[in-house]
Amino acid sequence: MISFQPDFCEIALPEEGHYSIEDYGSSKARWCSGCGAHTILHSVQKLCEDEQLPPEKTVFVSGIGCSSRFPHYMKTYGFHGLHGRALPVASGVKFRRPDLNVFVITGDGDCCSIGAGHWVHGIRYNMKMVVLLFDNSIYGLTKKQTSPTSPLGTHSNTHPRGSVIPPINPIQSTLGFANVSFVAQTIDWKPAHLNATLKKAFDHPGLAFVRIVQRCPIWMRDTYEPTVKDPNALTLLDHEDGIVLDEKAKSTFRHIEQHDPSDLLKAREMAELVKETTPIGLFYQNKNAIRYDEYGAHNLGISVEERIGAINTLMDRYAI
Repeated sequence: MISFQPDFCEIALPEEGHYSIEDYGSSKARWCSGCGAHTILHSVQKLCEDEQLPPEKTVFVSGIGCSSRFPHYMKTYGFHGLHGRALPVASGVKFRRPDLNVFVITGDGDCCSIGAGHWVHGIRYNMKMVVLLFDNSIYGLTKKQTSPTSPLGTHSNTHPRGSVIPPINPIQSTLGFANVSFVAQTIDWKPAHLNATLKKAFDHPGLAFVRIVQRCPIWMRDTYEPTVKDPNALTLLDHEDGIVLDEKAKSTFRHIEQHDPSDLLKAREMAELVKETTPIGLFYQNKNAIRYDEYGAHNLGISVEERIGAINTLMDRYAI
C-alpha cells in the first residue's frame, strides 16, 4: 500500500528556514518496548534534520515485517509495499524521480529470503539511495520463525529443536555481489556510531547498504543481550575514510581494527570476523562504481515538470 502522509504538505518552513526533528515525525511508533527500531527511527529523523531534507522530496520504501512499518512513522512520502519488493519499488522511484531522497527499509526476512533476488540486483544497479537492513535474526511480526540470519541452533516455531542450517552473513554476501559500492555495519545500541554510519551512507553517491544489528527483546533476547553487555563482543573498524567517531565515542570500544574501506578483498576477510566478534564500521566503499540511474529519464532531455504533465494528461483520459 502507498503510505501517503496528507499532513506533510502543511509543514511551513519556519521563518529562520530550518526544519526541526519534530517535522519528520508522524504517528506514534507501535514497535514493542525495548525494540531497537525505536533508536533507528530517531537516528533517521536526526539525519533528516541535520541534512535539512524537504519532507516532500523524501521517500521511504519498505516491504513487509516489523521494520517495514517505518514509512508510517515518517512525515514524508512513503510506500509500504509487498514482501521482499522494496528495492524494485525504490529503484522505480529513483529512476523516474532522481531529484528525490530515497531510503529503503527492509528486514532480514524481507531482504535475505523472499527479496533475495532483488537484493542482488539492487546492489548491482547501484542507484543513489540508502538501504537499511534491520537485522534482528528472526521473523518478529509473525511471532518467531527462523529467518535467513538466525544463528545455528535457534529455537523457533519453525525449528523447535533448533535451526539446522548455517545463517546467511549479509555483509559477506553483499560484498560478493557485482558492482557493490558501499557496505557498512552498525548496531542500534551505539547511537554515536549509528548516526555517523547513516551520515556516511547518505553522502555516498551510489547505493549505500547498511546492516543494522537490531535487538528484539521479545523473541531474541538471549541472542543479543550477551553482545550488548560484553564490551569484548564488538570490534570497531577504524580508518580516516571510514566511519569517523570522536575520541569520546571511540573510547567506549575495547577492540579497534584498522581497515581501509577501499580494499575489497580485506573487507571480505573482515566480514568473517562475525564468527568471533561483531565488527562494525565501513567495510567497503567505491564512489566510482557504475550507477544505473545515470541512464534514467532525466538524461533523455525530459524535465520533472514534463513527466508530471504527461502523467496528468494520461490520467485525464480516465477522469469522469
